[in-house]
Amino acid sequence: MSTPDTTAQEAPHGRTTGAGRLLITVYGIFAISATARAGYQIATHFADAPLAYLLSAFAAVVYIVATISLAKPGRGWAKLAVVAICIELVGVLVIGALSVFDSAAFPHDTVWSTFGRGYGFVPLLLPIIGLIWLYRHREVK
Repeated sequence: MSTPDTTAQEAPHGRTTGAGRLLITVYGIFAISATARAGYQIATHFADAPLAYLLSAFAAVVYIVATISLAKPGRGWAKLAVVAICIELVGVLVIGALSVFDSAAFPHDTVWSTFGRGYGFVPLLLPIIGLIWLYRHREVK
């Protein structure tokens, strides 16, 4: 009689190991950075550019959700990560385009303005990398 193979249950989940840890770390850095930036902007200069600062706070929430959901194993967390990262991608594209074509509406930068130029365009590349990572490490029934 053979014993059931439990190595798959004991091994860390592929999505959260190896290069996945680097991706989670980068998301964590952006979560902390965006939260700190939005908190400072809202606390000190909110009247100057309320839309831009609220969008920075929204970006911070998206990065926090993405970080947590990427770090947790399981299909439900992976689905939440996909949703958060899709929201991030749409946010970067929409806010990026609006900030280029209507700069008066964005007198101060957000994490996503001009497609993340203030962050070396990482906010534009990160969701693409994140979605590719999630696709390649999806759980198949």
